[in-house]
Amino acid sequence: MPKVEITIPEHLEMQIAQMVERGEFVNREEAVEDLLSTGIKAYKTSGPMDEEEGGAGGPGLEDDGMMGHDDEYVF
Repeated sequence: MPKVEITIPEHLEMQIAQMVERGEFVNREEAVEDLLSTGIKAYKTSGPMDEEEGGAGGPGLEDDGMMGHDDEYVF
């Protein structure tokens, strides 16, 4: 399997670590793989939106996917 190195905000790392500690995932690698896969599936289901509809970078996007919460991304 190919390896990918990413840099993520500290609050996301903390959320992933908490999910692993709670036993939701065996380890960080499994958590990141599963969460990324889920995000890609959600993206494919909803598809990219046109800018006039508030799509990526367009009007209506709140803090690059943040829904008014400093520590929570909503997929």
